[in-house]
Amino acid sequence: MIIGIDLGTTNCAVAWADPRNITDKQTPVELRSFEIPQLTHPGSVELRTLLPSFLYFPGPKDLPANSIELPWDQDINYAVGHLAREQGAKIPHRVISSAKSWLSNENVDRTAPILPWNSSDEVPHISPIEASARYLQHIARAWDQSYPDAPFTEQDIVITVPASFDTVARDFTVQAAKQIGIKNLSLLEEPQAAFYSWLDDSNADWRSQISVGDRILVCDIGGGTTDFSLITVADREGNLSLERSAVGEHLLLGGDNMDLTLAVFLQQKLKTERRQKLDSWQMQVLTHACRSAKEQLLQKYGQEEWSISIPGRGSSLISSSIQTSLHKEEVEKLIVEGFFPKCTVEDQAVRSRQSGLRELGLPFESNPAVTKHLARFLSIHKPEDGSAPFFAPTAILFNGGVLKAAVLRERITETVNSWLAAIGAPALKVLTGGDHDLAVARGAARSGLSRYGLGARIKAGVNRSYYIGIESSMPAIPGLPAPLKALCVANFGMEEDTREAIPNRSFGLTVGEQADFRFFGSTCRRSDKIGDIVEDWEDDIEELLSLQVTLTGDTEGASKIIPVTLESHVTDLGTLEVWCCQNNGSGKWKLEFETRNQAS
Repeated sequence: MIIGIDLGTTNCAVAWADPRNITDKQTPVELRSFEIPQLTHPGSVELRTLLPSFLYFPGPKDLPANSIELPWDQDINYAVGHLAREQGAKIPHRVISSAKSWLSNENVDRTAPILPWNSSDEVPHISPIEASARYLQHIARAWDQSYPDAPFTEQDIVITVPASFDTVARDFTVQAAKQIGIKNLSLLEEPQAAFYSWLDDSNADWRSQISVGDRILVCDIGGGTTDFSLITVADREGNLSLERSAVGEHLLLGGDNMDLTLAVFLQQKLKTERRQKLDSWQMQVLTHACRSAKEQLLQKYGQEEWSISIPGRGSSLISSSIQTSLHKEEVEKLIVEGFFPKCTVEDQAVRSRQSGLRELGLPFESNPAVTKHLARFLSIHKPEDGSAPFFAPTAILFNGGVLKAAVLRERITETVNSWLAAIGAPALKVLTGGDHDLAVARGAARSGLSRYGLGARIKAGVNRSYYIGIESSMPAIPGLPAPLKALCVANFGMEEDTREAIPNRSFGLTVGEQADFRFFGSTCRRSDKIGDIVEDWEDDIEELLSLQVTLTGDTEGASKIIPVTLESHVTDLGTLEVWCCQNNGSGKWKLEFETRNQAS
């Protein structure tokens, strides 16, 4: 069977399909959501379609004895899911959240036991990889209990990752999956998964809704992150083909920021109007309550007011509890105007100047304006021929729990349409999808079906052009190192699980001594082809990685320059490999982006 997993920052979701008895590829295969058993209260296990991405280590007196036992594990010493989220709101230093964002945080050792972040030594600590593995393990054991004749690790598993995840973060995700024994694994980028879900919801009618030349903006805003991606509809041999055109940065900006904004607003309101102050624990409780308030009050026909009760501190908790409320107009003003302000496409989000010293932690975005980040994304990916000041989408697809609110979808659409009108482009077609919480998991399962010819498939590929540094051959000049040229070894959009050799060109490979191999990337040079050499590259190509390695070979311990040709391989997991093949010999060396920034 095919199982799609949205291993989300805030929630995990699972969908699956069973194509084993399908003989006619025109027969639709049903997608099903897997309801995940999890603790909702101490000692109470219930089925939920979402598994909150929270892991909680109870203290000695936090919960009743044996109250976190699971049907498949009576000796477990931590809780995952709904109960973990609820307990974490009360005792935040014992909960792990946003493990997925920690996986992509290059400022910390993601293999080390660092979570819960900044917690005392009395709390158990695990790595972001281990936390991700435990979410997957919970899903796997729950699945095995429901389907004992189809063991989870034996199925065809598709796990989604942000399109902006680099190779290291992808590899850590693979490590987490392998750690629990998954054998048949594929990774899929979340915007593509959301689009696969839309294809499934549209059935065969999707070809009548989009046409060749359409440029689809996928806007995904979840609890902790925001991602933008562009998909182009092309013509391949007379058939519609879907090709990824551009990928944005992984922005740590989402629903959590909005919850905190509402909590700070109420905190200031209580302080000003009632002279009541909240401590850090009460602020955690208030922030958690604001999530529910936001979800209800942003609904188009939802409630006008939401009451909130904050437990007091002291012997009489009930009598000292603090009562407050949020109104619909307050929420809309704070969220819509604060996070989705109207702006021009030139009014882009810019990175604020960094402080000389700052706390280590997740690299949260300093600018909360999602629309301004979107303006920056579309401007970065403007047409190379200068025909427009930004990439002008013709359609938009929304995804993520935050965008269940129609008022937010409408504000984004209205803002982008104002940019399009300014350049004389037509307004966006809004592609309506299904459940924003489950779309990514369902799309992951649908993509697995597409690999068997059951449905349309999006042409995937690397999200930037990649280059390797080539030292120029020229006479030495005092004080001036030899210029470094950038050789394109993977062009933008190079499909996964493909190989391509660099033709009619040989290079000298240093073997037998430590040498530097410098890798570069560009998200804006989309027309470079494999084998192109860029001499003046500093403006639009950035250095990604420098490998210091000693390649060994039959050189009898001496340093040697060996003539080689190069071959690029993008694996089915999105890893870039550059193979150096000896001319007129059997020597072969591989350079790749790996977890520990080494080559092999």
